[in-house]
Amino acid sequence: MGFTIGFCISIRSPESRVQNRIKIMAQKNRADIRRGVHTRIRKKVSGTAERPRLAVFRSLNHIYAQVIDDVNGKTLAAASTTEKELKGTTGGNIEAAQKVGKSIAERALAAGVETVVFDRGGYLYHGRVKALLDATREAGLNKNETAQEEVKEESNEN
Repeated sequence: MGFTIGFCISIRSPESRVQNRIKIMAQKNRADIRRGVHTRIRKKVSGTAERPRLAVFRSLNHIYAQVIDDVNGKTLAAASTTEKELKGTTGGNIEAAQKVGKSIAERALAAGVETVVFDRGGYLYHGRVKALLDATREAGLNKNETAQEEVKEESNEN
C-alpha cells in the first residue's frame, strides 16, 4: 500500500477562488450566529445568589425563561408557554411572552429574588424578548431599574 504525491495546478481564475471563499464563510445560519453572540454575552453576564441571571430562550412556537444562580448551578424559577396554565392559542407571540414574563417575575419574587441580570440569549432586544422583560419589570422585578428610567425620562423632558 503505497501512495503517491501529486501536484494539481488550478487553471481557475482568482475571482472564482474568492467566490468559493465567500460561499464557505456564508454557510453559517442565523442560529449559529446567535449561539456565537450568546457565548460572547455569557462571558460577561453571570448570575449570583444575590442577583441571578434571567435567561430567555425563544423558539418559533414557544418562549422560555429561567432565573439561574450560576455560582451554585441552580435554577431558582422557570416559566414557559409549554406549561398548561400559560399555554394560549400560540406561544410565539407578544401576548404569550408577556404572560411568561409576569409568571416568571411572580415565581422569582416568591423565591426571594428581587433583582436579576437580564440575559437575552443572543436575541435582539425587540419583539417577544422585549415584551417578556418589560412584563417582568412591571410585575416587580428590578424595581430600581424602572425608577432610574423614570428619573431619566423626567430629566430629558425638562
